[in-house]
Amino acid sequence: MNIHKLNAILHRDIGYLAVGLTLVYAISGIAINHIANWNPNYKKIEQALQIEPLDINKSQEELAELACKQLELPMPRATFQPNENTLQLLYGGHGGRTYGVDLPTGKVIMQENQPRPVLYALNRLHLNAPKMLWTYIADLYSVSLIFLAISGLFIIKGKNGLLGRGAWLTSIGILIPLSYWIWWINR
Repeated sequence: MNIHKLNAILHRDIGYLAVGLTLVYAISGIAINHIANWNPNYKKIEQALQIEPLDINKSQEELAELACKQLELPMPRATFQPNENTLQLLYGGHGGRTYGVDLPTGKVIMQENQPRPVLYALNRLHLNAPKMLWTYIADLYSVSLIFLAISGLFIIKGKNGLLGRGAWLTSIGILIPLSYWIWWINR
């Protein structure tokens, strides 16, 4: 078997193996790139509730107990009173559920960040949150991408290959990130 045929076979087979990880990193990459516009990991849930007004002269602990009783909630992980008319009940968990109680009116706003089922998982993998074995899987994937990029240059021969059209496209593909990097460091 010649080197050209072996290169094409390896490129094809490693490309097939890389499909799943490529989708993980590509989908997550798009989501993470737009983090300034939205939270790709969590969706914000907000709900308005109503309880009986509470006496602002009671202690923070008493207010928390009364509010939790009316809301049928266990005692929170922590409470906070940013001002005399407001009590916040802080619960832990993934989304960090919070209840903001307006004491004089009894209006309650519950806020929670719920993980986006698929994107949360993909983003955690993309950012290597699991560490351990995933680090080596991600490294192997990166090495595979390097191989795919280089081996792909030599798959097609002739006028559409690296010595023809492929040279132009490869040059453009290198110039785009290089030009942007030069522009970015000099701005």
